[in-house]
Amino acid sequence: MQHRKPSYKTQSFIFLWVLSNVLVLATSKSTIEPCSNSDSCNAMLGYKVYTELKVSEVASLFQVDPISILTANAIDISYPDVENHILPSDLFLKIPINCSCVDGIRKSVSTHYKTRPSDTLASIADSVYSGLVSADQIREANSISDPSVLDVGQSLVVPLPCTCFNGTDNSLPAIYLSYVVTPEDSLAGIAARYLTTLTDLMNVNAMGSSAVKASDIISIPLPACASNFPSYAADHGLIVPNGSYAITASHCLQCSCGPGSLNLYCEPASLAVSCSSMQCKNSNLMVGNITAQQTSAGCNVSSCNYGGFVNGSIITTLSTSLRPRCPGPQQFPPLKAPPTSVIRDATFAPAPAPQSDGSIAGAPQSTVPSTTSSSLPGLAPIGGPSGSSSAACSLVTPLTNLPSAVLLLLCVKFMMANL
Repeated sequence: MQHRKPSYKTQSFIFLWVLSNVLVLATSKSTIEPCSNSDSCNAMLGYKVYTELKVSEVASLFQVDPISILTANAIDISYPDVENHILPSDLFLKIPINCSCVDGIRKSVSTHYKTRPSDTLASIADSVYSGLVSADQIREANSISDPSVLDVGQSLVVPLPCTCFNGTDNSLPAIYLSYVVTPEDSLAGIAARYLTTLTDLMNVNAMGSSAVKASDIISIPLPACASNFPSYAADHGLIVPNGSYAITASHCLQCSCGPGSLNLYCEPASLAVSCSSMQCKNSNLMVGNITAQQTSAGCNVSSCNYGGFVNGSIITTLSTSLRPRCPGPQQFPPLKAPPTSVIRDATFAPAPAPQSDGSIAGAPQSTVPSTTSSSLPGLAPIGGPSGSSSAACSLVTPLTNLPSAVLLLLCVKFMMANL
């Protein structure tokens, strides 16, 4: 029996079906957090430096303090001219940002980018901002009707992903890192790298399965030390990821978290200038000072603690307590020298296989103030981050940078088949 060649109309339908499946396979998922109020929180972005850039240039891309980037990554800021230190291409950094509630979801909209002659929305999204945003998201945020026409020097809002979940994970303080999945990643590997569990990551990101693929954006809870400063303090809501630092109070104080503790510890930043008094009232103790005296009843401990930055003044509180044992010396997160090359360790590299270990030892140094899947959205989690007022949900966002060569090749093959 002679088989009839499918009609042109049938072939067209088949081609469109194949093309639509290619497009579906090219989608990436991003975790979003619905919200309904105007509050904000501290959050983190996982960013890969797309070319050699100074610390200040990276800071400029996100409109954040260069010192905040260094301290968030436990990089020693006592090095001379550290803000102009050149960071190597492909270096992975945690970028601290403010996460707001915009149009009913959590996102950061404080980042603006000034276009250059060679820029396209795809290059800005995929290269400059390392896949943290899509070209379509930039186009929509800036009401761009023709994305092929960009004016040089045009200022674009760059909406970036973030989540808050009330600053907790399983009822413990946490700050959330928005992380772009790499081709080498698995969810189990990411969980191991960031010292959490596969179940926790699946719950946080409302995932029905553990499958992830390159360009997905997931939220990773990082254990953290949370402050309890009053709502009227300029640094209200300060939260510091375990193993890192933060500079606050107009660069006068340095706060650290860990290791082995989720209690925020603040002390004067060395060589800080033009700072208000850091001494506790009715005491000779300065912020960060602790005295301990062993008695027959236990250990009398007095400490001068930081209470927030209010109207340009450093608030201090004096606390006394009787403890069974006297505390040992304060432990600090190890500091790293400003990186000059990409190293695959626990802080700077994308998540490898779970068995990798990249601990680094060191001692804190002085600081100085700044001078410059094709599946539908995931199922609801068994139990989201404890204490969160809004559940996460998976958002399927089409990639706008499907290689045009692939589509062109499909078109050519289709047309040649009909000659």
